[in-house]
Amino acid sequence: MQDNNTSVNDPPAAKTVIFYYTGTGNSLWIARTLAQEFGNTELISMTDSDINPDEIDAQVIGLVFPVHIWGVPGRVLGYLDQLREMSPQYIFAVANNAGQVANTLVQLRKVMESKGMKLSSGWSVVLPSNYIPWGGPGSVKKQNKLFAAAGIKVSAIARGVLNRVEQPVEKGPLWERLLFTWIYNYSLPYVPRMDEKFRVDERCNNCGICIELCPVNNIVMQDNRLIWQNQCEQCLACIQWCPKEALQYGKRTAKFARYHHPEVKMKDLLRK
Repeated sequence: MQDNNTSVNDPPAAKTVIFYYTGTGNSLWIARTLAQEFGNTELISMTDSDINPDEIDAQVIGLVFPVHIWGVPGRVLGYLDQLREMSPQYIFAVANNAGQVANTLVQLRKVMESKGMKLSSGWSVVLPSNYIPWGGPGSVKKQNKLFAAAGIKVSAIARGVLNRVEQPVEKGPLWERLLFTWIYNYSLPYVPRMDEKFRVDERCNNCGICIELCPVNNIVMQDNRLIWQNQCEQCLACIQWCPKEALQYGKRTAKFARYHHPEVKMKDLLRK
């Protein structure tokens, strides 16, 4: 958990809690940036296992997460039952993506409604892609351009939340929502076993960083070999943070640059 407080000269702000889910730091960066704008904000990782909903006392709650396969990650969907017990006055969401938010925030809103909750606002933020099986994050120039635009967008989101804006969630064009929602619904049951494409090359020194970073304890060491246990969430923290770049996914990733948000450090993601 991390606390961000206003200065002594600022008026007290309503307590905000931001729950974030991150693999390579994009969502954590958004959450931190929002917290700086809000003041009186607590950041809680959705991978923390010791959260008691009864102890969360916040008027405003935010959900910040990456788009996975053009939809809401299973980890975030699983968190909603805990969110319902907190009874905040205002709930917002930010979905970071590489340019195709698709139907993600509409999906989240509908699932929340089915559980008796209201999503007051939902925004999309575009950042460099971490889905290395399909390529690298782009040139440094392109990444910096995305970081600059994202900073402006996050500041606008902060103003909206501070003003308790109630508005329709952001979404992609109709064709994107129809096609990618179908792909998401088809693919989601297979995600846990998608780790079967991970492999390790000769550069691996058994440092164990990937084991420590995995949010679902999906990686273990057996007889000096890394074993994935078919509980994958496709966050790709393991491959992106490997200091030796020894982890690969399929046959193409060896030629792609690794990525994590430049303002996020490995220690920020290690499970407590």
